[in-house]
Amino acid sequence: MSQQKVLYLQSKNGSFAVASAPVPKPGPGEVLIKVQSTALNPVDWKIQAFGIFVEKFPSIIGGDAAGVVVEVGEGVTNLKKGDRVFTNGVYGVNEHATFQQYALGYADVTGKIPDDLSFDQASTIPLGLATAATGLFNEGAETGSVGLFPPWENGGRAKYAGEPILVIGGASSVGQYVIQLTKLAGFGPIITTASLRNAGYLKGLGATHILDRNLPDAGLIAEVKKITSAPIKVVFDAVSEPRRKITRRTISELSNIREHERPEQPQGGASLYSKVTVLLEEGVIKPNPVEVLPNGLEGIIAGLEKLKQGVSNVKLVGHPQETV
Repeated sequence: MSQQKVLYLQSKNGSFAVASAPVPKPGPGEVLIKVQSTALNPVDWKIQAFGIFVEKFPSIIGGDAAGVVVEVGEGVTNLKKGDRVFTNGVYGVNEHATFQQYALGYADVTGKIPDDLSFDQASTIPLGLATAATGLFNEGAETGSVGLFPPWENGGRAKYAGEPILVIGGASSVGQYVIQLTKLAGFGPIITTASLRNAGYLKGLGATHILDRNLPDAGLIAEVKKITSAPIKVVFDAVSEPRRKITRRTISELSNIREHERPEQPQGGASLYSKVTVLLEEGVIKPNPVEVLPNGLEGIIAGLEKLKQGVSNVKLVGHPQETV
């Protein structure tokens, strides 16, 4: 096993193509993962379309992987060969990206998959959960986070009981994890914008009120004020795109004091990954709904085009091992 199939972005703003590349070797603190499932994220097509984040080509991208540990690097004690795991990909580092058959993961930010979750389900977790967690609970961060105390740490559950929150784009992958983490932290009411057809699902995750994502700012403000008279101290924008980018006026009207806009490339913390398997086993964190793409790595190319056009309440997932 010296060669594998990978999906290369061949140049800045260029095209994707399947090719062969060496299987990487894990260094200290790393594991080699046979990637069974890799999830697609909006940043993946944006890297191609806008020429952002990646400067060295050909480049392998992809930020979500689930699979099996096949080799363990020096000093790794929390994982072993044969473990079913999921991990964040690293953009700009080919060996750590996930649109390939074998990828490296940093052991301290690689989690074990509970027995009742599939590889497809697990692959929806890393980037979305890390983005939500980083934006809300990266305590002490000067930028890019609200800086709240994490609900997965001792004393964190229900710490913010009774505090309202507004989540823009609750049916997005990140939005779903924001809803679940803020429920764990005790926030309430948890108000989110989404397509109303997704209301039942989002309430199952912990949202208390779902508002039509097409409401203009004035309508959004009016509806939120009907729900709570308390100031909204945290607004999490899980979409950050012009069609539903929350405005400063809206924030001011809701008496908001802190806002977070989704970072494109978060790094999940070791503290979160040390607890994430337990959170999944308890069912307090649930993966995104999945739509599987056919044709292995080739299918990811078409999947990125589909994602670019817009999907709702579903995570597109490819199977690198099925590449012909």
